[in-house]
Amino acid sequence: MRVMLFLPIIFMDYSMTKRGSDELLSQTAAVSNGGIMTPKPGHKENNNDAKKVKLDRNLNNPSRVVHVRNIPNEAMETDIINLGIPFGRITNVLLLKGKNQAFLEMADETAASKMVNYYNNSGVPVIRGRTVYVQFSNHKELKTDSTHPGSISTQAALQAAQALTNKIETQGGPNTVLRVIVDNQVYPITLDVLYQIFSRVGKVLKIITFTKNNTFQALIQYPDVITAQAAKLSLDGQNIYNSCCTLRIDYSKLTNLNVKYNNDKSRDFTNPTLPTGDQGLDSLGIGGAMGMMGSPFTGLPSLGSPLTAAYSAAGGFPLGAFALSHATSATLGLGGVRLPSQQSFGGCVLLVSNLNEEMVTPDALFTLFGVYGDVVRVKILFNKKDNALVQMSEPHQAQLALTNLDKIKVYGKEIRVNLSKHQVVQMPREGQQDAGLTKDFTNSQLHRFKKPGSKNYQNIFPPSATLHLSNIPASVTEEEIKDAFQNTGGKVIAFKFFQKDRKMALIQMGSVEESVNALIKMHNYQLTDSSHLRVSFSKSTI
Repeated sequence: MRVMLFLPIIFMDYSMTKRGSDELLSQTAAVSNGGIMTPKPGHKENNNDAKKVKLDRNLNNPSRVVHVRNIPNEAMETDIINLGIPFGRITNVLLLKGKNQAFLEMADETAASKMVNYYNNSGVPVIRGRTVYVQFSNHKELKTDSTHPGSISTQAALQAAQALTNKIETQGGPNTVLRVIVDNQVYPITLDVLYQIFSRVGKVLKIITFTKNNTFQALIQYPDVITAQAAKLSLDGQNIYNSCCTLRIDYSKLTNLNVKYNNDKSRDFTNPTLPTGDQGLDSLGIGGAMGMMGSPFTGLPSLGSPLTAAYSAAGGFPLGAFALSHATSATLGLGGVRLPSQQSFGGCVLLVSNLNEEMVTPDALFTLFGVYGDVVRVKILFNKKDNALVQMSEPHQAQLALTNLDKIKVYGKEIRVNLSKHQVVQMPREGQQDAGLTKDFTNSQLHRFKKPGSKNYQNIFPPSATLHLSNIPASVTEEEIKDAFQNTGGKVIAFKFFQKDRKMALIQMGSVEESVNALIKMHNYQLTDSSHLRVSFSKSTI
């Protein structure tokens, strides 16, 4: 099974034009995906005009700019940033993919010195399984012209990195042992699966797995606090498989794990001679053999297929957040492991709670959840009107809706979405009091996915401030559309027709919450006698 690791950032391929004493970058550098390095006065520009970057060169060490060498070809800016996040605020990053090098600018020399000293004296910096080399750069500062559109992705990356740095400053209590909880577990998760994921960040020493409160959990020990911290920042809140098996990571109160057996429940990778705890296997000497395997994935393909960047400019994915994804079904398949069939996803019915009972209607939930699948029935609970059951037509559609809509704000309240124990939503019996709170949408003409192979499957995105509009008649003007969206209670920030197809447009609202409310009100909005607007979330920005 082919595996891809999606990292939430658009990467840029930089090729250099001149080699410095310790770096490939001197005064100018070409950027193949959007810009050039700006030379100092007296130097010629020899690249196409795009993003401007200037490096102030200073040969005196230390510097707040750190130079990273020997990075793998598939490395991305996220990998470089993760090396520096534990040491302080990051103010810029530059990845030279063609030269296997990168630059990381810290907020001050103190943070840069901590990083360089740590990696040269204590920790071994590793990116995607390859040891890299960290040193001070000859450059004193990395200045970026943020006014050029090509810098948007870099600025978004740096803002997200700052958010992660803030986590370090507020969460406290880091140590070498992490406590990992797997929420929304649809597929089986094993010690080996966790090892493959967490060993990408750094060397894993020990793992203990267990089940508590019907939830799969694990304790994972790294050799040092820095690596554990990087793993928590990189992986917390991310899905092992698409739409499910979400990692929740905290620091454990333990500082060292005492592993007694090397088996499928626990493993000490530093002690290959531990018994398995199975007398029959231990008598054959298999316990030591298991321990000597080192990685439990000997003989299986690694995760390292060509890695693809997937930063959603509007989506708010945190930097360094790993969505671990299979090439076609967007799941982290592990080499040689068969994934469960679609029936294993769980039921089709979702329980939606913390709704605004004064505002919510079955039609509103039909429209919102219909972005991620075809809604069959909706029931707002008669005696608890801030709760509703939403039945999707397929289990995987229910999973998509759960993943994308849980904890978003709808009508001013953060809703919660979970799988329901119910298999279907029952219509009220004849004569039963219901007040129109249950509605059947089986034959609705507004289902987005009823056609096999619908293109809508390719355009499913998380809620974002930007909406994609389609089916716009030529007679409808920009102002008419903007006025209609203003009337939803939100603020229109920007609007843009597609140049090649005026039937489509992008509209940006003031926030994701405003965008969600606008989608609910404006999808299927009647623009003319024969035209109804189609609205969905967009991954783009204007």
